[in-house]
Amino acid sequence: MYRDKTVAVVVPAYNEEVLIRTVIETMPAFVDKIIIVNDKSTDNTAVVVREYVSRDPDGVVLVDLEENQGVGGAIAEGYKVARDNQIDCTAVMAGDAQMDPGDLPKLLDPVVEGRADYTKGNRLFYGDAWHMIPKVRYLGNSGLSLLTKIASGYWHVADSQTGYTVASLEVLKTLDLDKIYKRYGMPNDMLVKLNVYDFRVKDVHVKPVYNVGEKSGIRIRKVLFTIPLLLFRLFLYRMVQKYVIRNTHPLVLFYLLGGFMLLIDIPLALRLVYRWALNASVTVENVSAVLFCAFMGFQSILFAMLFDMEANKDLQGK
Repeated sequence: MYRDKTVAVVVPAYNEEVLIRTVIETMPAFVDKIIIVNDKSTDNTAVVVREYVSRDPDGVVLVDLEENQGVGGAIAEGYKVARDNQIDCTAVMAGDAQMDPGDLPKLLDPVVEGRADYTKGNRLFYGDAWHMIPKVRYLGNSGLSLLTKIASGYWHVADSQTGYTVASLEVLKTLDLDKIYKRYGMPNDMLVKLNVYDFRVKDVHVKPVYNVGEKSGIRIRKVLFTIPLLLFRLFLYRMVQKYVIRNTHPLVLFYLLGGFMLLIDIPLALRLVYRWALNASVTVENVSAVLFCAFMGFQSILFAMLFDMEANKDLQGK
């Protein structure tokens, strides 16, 4: 237990026979249950974990999935075990030893003290993170974090792709765990759904861990398109759920107006460039129409973002 609260750590594992021992053996002593979710590994991950289960059947739990579900699906299955066992605080740590167990108390404290419902690690501002994290990942993560702010409404949150998190029992009981996104967009999906239910989220600075023998399963070219599209769908979902169905807020109208004006502006701008390229006459009216639509579009969207920030300011964990 940690400060009179039960703690579980969900560890999604796919082909982690080499590093899963490190994860289990370096787990802090206050962790009550280590829930290893074997995501249909093709190596000896399950065999290795069973060794630890035989030694400590109450402390180490193995969940063997019959089909590969992806990291999000594996985490969701681990969450169900923690929820069903009424665990007060449930953390997630990767099976490749890329999360420093020494940071776990910092992530637990806000949830244990009731200052937040969900905490997540932020590697981007730790020390010399720019030199510790591979540059492509750092820049890509920063870009996705910006898009996630817009989609989720948690404008204070960065490093959206980190999986080092802690959730309260109330969070796990409230969310539909069967509908959590099953692949690498799972952290983004979680944030959006947490916002719909007005849960408080806090960023906690954690240490980036790389070059410990891990093998990333992320394909940059694939997530470059899939996650932004996922974020767009999640943004629309949150707008409807939070500001239309559950409540009414004018920011939706500002987003609609902004999107409509920018959509109109595209053919107007293309026509202007086309006429200019042909050395045809370009009237003041043509230029004014393009500038007006662009100005009104961006201004409306900025107003919507400001309204969204104001509406969610109380959801910043302390």
